[in-house]
Amino acid sequence: MKQILWFRRDLRITDSAILSFAKGEVLPIFIFDKNILNLLSSDDKRVTFIYKSVLKLKEDLKEIGLDLAIFYSTPKEVFLKLKIEGFENILCSVDFDEYAKKRDQEIAKIIPIQTFTDSFITHPNDCLKADKTPYKVFTPYYKNLEFIWNSYRVEEFKKNENLKLISCDFNSIPTLESMGFIKQTLPDFLEKSADELLEDFGQKIDNYKIDRDFFDKNATSSLAVHLRFGLISPRQVFNKIKELKAQTENKEFFIRELFWREFYNYILFHFPKSEFENLNGIKVNWNENETDFQKWCEGKTGVPIIDAAMRYFNQTGTMHNRLRMIVSSYLTKNLLVDWKKGERYFASKLLDYEASSNVGSWQWAASTGADAVPYFRIFNPYLQSAKFDKEAIFIKSVLKELKDVSAKLIHSENGVQSNLFLDYPKQTVSIEFSRKRAIEEFKRANNEKS
Repeated sequence: MKQILWFRRDLRITDSAILSFAKGEVLPIFIFDKNILNLLSSDDKRVTFIYKSVLKLKEDLKEIGLDLAIFYSTPKEVFLKLKIEGFENILCSVDFDEYAKKRDQEIAKIIPIQTFTDSFITHPNDCLKADKTPYKVFTPYYKNLEFIWNSYRVEEFKKNENLKLISCDFNSIPTLESMGFIKQTLPDFLEKSADELLEDFGQKIDNYKIDRDFFDKNATSSLAVHLRFGLISPRQVFNKIKELKAQTENKEFFIRELFWREFYNYILFHFPKSEFENLNGIKVNWNENETDFQKWCEGKTGVPIIDAAMRYFNQTGTMHNRLRMIVSSYLTKNLLVDWKKGERYFASKLLDYEASSNVGSWQWAASTGADAVPYFRIFNPYLQSAKFDKEAIFIKSVLKELKDVSAKLIHSENGVQSNLFLDYPKQTVSIEFSRKRAIEEFKRANNEKS
């Protein structure tokens, strides 16, 4: 049997479905997909991280007697060339976003594909209501999976030790430059392995439930990027968290967050149109003012917490989870801009970008998706910054022009603008006016739907 092991977002050799189910002669490959890369800017940090991770995977495979053929092409071109070598099938992990599904359907016509649920703990078809329809609310979905999250550990895949490597040109490796990218400096946490990050997190997990909301505290696991590209599996994360000598309450709280990731993947699978449409079917009259959207993108809204979050995001490709909720609420409610614009902007820069989680989170904030926040609950950004960045430590670390401004002014609407010596943007829209406008519009949209 001759098989192609197509690594995609499972860049590891431990707990690997394809290394477990592979048989006989194998050719492990990775494709730097031109269809994806051609849409990215030359300074995209994610490409540097993936490139580094692919080279590490190649070395890890060598240590177990295998290797990795690396291509810079389109999947169709690669598999048309490999087809003549007589491969029986392709083994790979499954993805449910639109591009991935179309890509795999195209490749399956060339060489048969066998897919595995390897980027998530559960397959979306494994958790349905009694009437065989999918859940749209997280809590009953999560309760249905109690047999998993209440267990001590979940089973991991074991490597097939009897694989034989098929010869190939393993020395031909495209460079970042030849693919049109410039090597980027990565955030410090991406220089650590997933195991190192988990070890660090183990020291602070007992404060996780409370500290995770504060912007100036390094209280989270920082594992999202590693999970996104499969340097560690969600099963491994689950098991390692369960093994920690920490308070059960905090471990369970983190694992619940891990299952929100599962839930959003589940929603995208069962409701694929939600990638591009409001899941709940309402038709909102969005604000089409492009200037308002650009001010949000650039961090020039006149609201310090929004501006700090967006400028930091533009610089680093990272954003604290509560900040994501605040800036998405501000865009979709206060500015009344279509969530799809914000989702696409995040997709262009977010280091841990994952279609299902990004779409799900944006639809949550916009009150258009599964188990979404009620439309009348709108974050007040000033109250949020006062509560979770009381001394304005995070805000001042990004907005250097505010370093000498009192935290009280920063957390007050138009407070910064009252300082005549500061050249700071005027507020795009008043919080009270925009809140009322959003509630009226969403109330209309929901009533018309019913």
